[in-house]
Amino acid sequence: MTATRPRMGGWDAVVIGGGHNGLVAAAYMARGGLRTLVLERRERLGGAADTAELARNVRVPALAHTVGRLRPSIQRDLRLSSHGLSLVAPEVRVFAPNPEGGAVVLWAEAQQTSAGIWARAADAGAGGARSSAARDADAYLAFDQRVRHLGRFLDQLGRAVPPDTAAPGIDDALAALRLGRSFRGLGKDGTRTLLRVLPMAVADLVGEAFEDDALRAAIAWRGVRYGAVGPWSAGTATTLLTDGAGNDGGAAGETVFARGGPGRLAEALAGAARAVGVEIRTAAEVTAITSRDGAATGVVLADGEEIPAVAVVSGLDPKRTLLELLDPVALGPSLGWRAGNIRTPGVTAKVNLAVRRLPKFAAAGDDERLLRGRILVAPGIDAMERAFDASKYGRWSERPVLEATIPSLVDPSLVEGARAGTHVISVIAQYAPYALRGRDWEDDREAFGDAVVEVLESVAPGIGKLVSHRQVLLPPDLERLYGLTGGHPLHAEAALDQWFLWRPLLGHARYRIALERLYLCGSGAHPGGGVTGGPGQNAAREVLADLRRR
Repeated sequence: MTATRPRMGGWDAVVIGGGHNGLVAAAYMARGGLRTLVLERRERLGGAADTAELARNVRVPALAHTVGRLRPSIQRDLRLSSHGLSLVAPEVRVFAPNPEGGAVVLWAEAQQTSAGIWARAADAGAGGARSSAARDADAYLAFDQRVRHLGRFLDQLGRAVPPDTAAPGIDDALAALRLGRSFRGLGKDGTRTLLRVLPMAVADLVGEAFEDDALRAAIAWRGVRYGAVGPWSAGTATTLLTDGAGNDGGAAGETVFARGGPGRLAEALAGAARAVGVEIRTAAEVTAITSRDGAATGVVLADGEEIPAVAVVSGLDPKRTLLELLDPVALGPSLGWRAGNIRTPGVTAKVNLAVRRLPKFAAAGDDERLLRGRILVAPGIDAMERAFDASKYGRWSERPVLEATIPSLVDPSLVEGARAGTHVISVIAQYAPYALRGRDWEDDREAFGDAVVEVLESVAPGIGKLVSHRQVLLPPDLERLYGLTGGHPLHAEAALDQWFLWRPLLGHARYRIALERLYLCGSGAHPGGGVTGGPGQNAAREVLADLRRR
């Protein structure tokens, strides 16, 4: 069935923002028959999932350094491989060296991880340490299966549209029946487990399963990554479980790189969108969403150009969409107040390094395979919590938790043409609050970069002397560069009060927000952040359904 055609000179749908979710939404809407336009403020597409230049012939991921959570259905439907997307998945998912010695290694194969834990038990000799490691080896397989089992239901939840709380209809009833069947499919133990663990702190979740603190931290990290939370914060177990929903993550989490960097994903999505008729304009900043009689009517660009559209689909975060682009009169005081209370407390910094040669990690020895996945420096649960504590009081952590990758190991094209031996290191560093108490970030920028390098030195001695270029991007930089309010990579905190029915706001979780024919397709919409494409795919489905009913 063909959707409504645009008014004279207008479009069926205008998408604000050329990030990965905006491009996904545009491609699906065009496949459904809508004449679609994408407007991107920057010169390049991809947003925070881009590849940036650090130095001549040296490129690094802008923020997100892996793309393993991208929905397989999106890859198939949009034929992304035919548009140049090539993915590589190292056999090591996580290498977590401890400054005190030793390392936790999480492999793609759960059996291999369990065997590695057994090997540590053998090295421990007789006694309590050996028994503890042996129990953890067995527990890992059970925990991995539990995460995958619960993740299948959460994946179904992520694909569903939250119900209409004001006037539920037949579609909501049918969706509830489907989710009910999926929920019952967990079995009695699974349903009880899910309801019990969702509000839990991730520290408690891993603490019930494992005895080794380093192993607990290596798994728990995904429950706090990108969030203004610590491992003892309630609801972080949900974040861990949803991170593995709809992908092959399991207990270790996904580690998949796009050859050419994450920007290659944006290029493939743009190619797929253009192939079905989407028009894409860069250097086109939207400054306002126009409306009449409670319905969106189009957008206005920074140069004054007005573009009419039947539907406006925003890939920006909900706070920016509502408070900066909408007329306050059209928004209304109540919704404006609620939008202002959406929590976007960015605490994530990005530090990019170019090094003259591959650093030596003491716990890796000569096994380069261990350095091809995510390198996590989080010695234990309490160390993670202490790092978080600093941000609660407006300070940056002097011992930040780091997730690093060396993408040039699996993708030499990132340093093609650079001096032989050059590698790039992409570091996600927590915790660095958006606003410091009593200080200015410009006075502390390099000091925080030094702290990141110092933590790396604790597991890779001498790495500081290998650094030829360094870039420190703080939450205010992420806001300025990528339009992330508060510098929050997920567009809004992923806590339970901003999840499912409450993302971004209760009564506005069905992708339709504030005005008739105004939609949200970014990470601030259900099912949330990360490079999944889920919000974009879901939102496109709702836009098509609405316009076909007109």
